[in-house]
Amino acid sequence: MTVSVFIDGAAGTTGLEIRERLAGRGDVALVTIDEVRRRDHAARAEALNDADVVILCLPDDAAREAVAMIANDRTRVIDASTAHRVAPDWTYGLAELEPDQADRIASARLVANPGCYPTGFLALVRPLVRAGLLAADAPLSVNATSGYSGGGKAMIAEFEGGEAATAFRPYALALAHKHVGEMTRHAGLTVAPIFQPAVARTYRGMVVQVPLHLSQLARSFTLNDLSEVLAAAYDGERVVRFAHEAATVVKIEDDAGTDRMTLRVVGNQASGQALLIATLDNLGKGAAGAAVQNLNIMAGFDPVAGLTL
Repeated sequence: MTVSVFIDGAAGTTGLEIRERLAGRGDVALVTIDEVRRRDHAARAEALNDADVVILCLPDDAAREAVAMIANDRTRVIDASTAHRVAPDWTYGLAELEPDQADRIASARLVANPGCYPTGFLALVRPLVRAGLLAADAPLSVNATSGYSGGGKAMIAEFEGGEAATAFRPYALALAHKHVGEMTRHAGLTVAPIFQPAVARTYRGMVVQVPLHLSQLARSFTLNDLSEVLAAAYDGERVVRFAHEAATVVKIEDDAGTDRMTLRVVGNQASGQALLIATLDNLGKGAAGAAVQNLNIMAGFDPVAGLTL
């Protein structure tokens, strides 16, 4: 079976990464628009309606516009923007979020690709909330750093053009980043976490950290117990893995260039403090890799076809 796919926004960073993952696959046929007609509304509408699956790599308003242009109930959509991640009629495209999430994605017509930061946060926190170990109103914080490619072409030009004379830059200092609602909703929280994102002078890669006092958990737990809960949550998963080996150093580049995500638990048992850590590629499992994984699931293909693990 061959599935026709139109990438709306194929010239952007995420779109190009998706095309790389689909290149050479005999089960996917890309729907394209001639360069001379790329800005032609009618040509775009035709492509949106002709494809079996549309992947939107667009700003939020343009993504909403694209969805409105689809005039049939056959074309399925994967939206990589933030426009629909908390919309009730869209399925959240993090296949490992719940035990049946991949099944939900497989049957969905509208799938919202997760944000890169929320992907790491949710992988660490959602199993603990689901198991009742963390209360929905737990006061959490998340510190996360991304490679500069996460900011798209403008930020890439800023860092590579020599204008960003820094190695590390925190941002969203008003603590109102647009990913906060996504994190809160899909983790099952009632209190928004304090989210402290930053960008580093490295092209790709991401590290997400959630500090915890073990006293925050619903019952007495050791670091080893915490590790066992997260390991069990992802047992058998191929994209998300739990690292059992002890870590003394974790690097932002640890999973760069791949579509996987690695989870770790470190900390100090004597002080009752733990640090949950996720590493991933902001363009891989954090964007294009997740979109291709969702496409595979929706089409009934091997979920990891075209991915680098």
